[in-house]
Amino acid sequence: MTSGQAALDRMCDADAAVSAHYMVWENGDVVCLVDEEKRAWHAGVSSWQGDQDLNSRSVGIEIVNGGHDWPMEDGKLPPYPAGQIASVIELGKAIVERWQIPQVRIVGHSDIAPARKIDPGEHFPWAKLAQSGLGLWPLVLAEKEGPLEKSLAQIGYEIKDISAATSAFQRRWRPARVDGESDSETRQIAQSVADLYASF
Repeated sequence: MTSGQAALDRMCDADAAVSAHYMVWENGDVVCLVDEEKRAWHAGVSSWQGDQDLNSRSVGIEIVNGGHDWPMEDGKLPPYPAGQIASVIELGKAIVERWQIPQVRIVGHSDIAPARKIDPGEHFPWAKLAQSGLGLWPLVLAEKEGPLEKSLAQIGYEIKDISAATSAFQRRWRPARVDGESDSETRQIAQSVADLYASF
């Protein structure tokens, strides 16, 4: 959407059939739109670790950011302000504690719907979230690289469209290069994440 207000208006429009449990503004303010105990319409057609219908089994957080749709004048992706990320971390950790959500089930739209979604984007600070105790980030690379399809499936990605799944993986775990290609570094990082996920 063109703005946070436009997104909020749409999520509050019953005819739009789209919603999330929370929305986090750029300044860090958090708006609760749907009670966590109730189903929201934020994931759409999606899959993670073999589970479908993620709207019925997840808590959705929308984060106000223009992303690829509304880049800055210089073409760069708009940053996520520090206060906004701090609120996302605080909110996310509280949700994880309330519902005992495993660290391997903290995902972005592009993770669960790689053929349809590219948000929160390669500029989202997943590593910072992991350092704060929300999600995982490999600190050591695997000594060997495994078959990419196998590693992505072990992590949880739907691999029917392997190029889209690879791009989604790179967007989160290797943001410096998002091209959907199975190069050696991508395979090594994927094996590292798969190994990390297997330990939890």
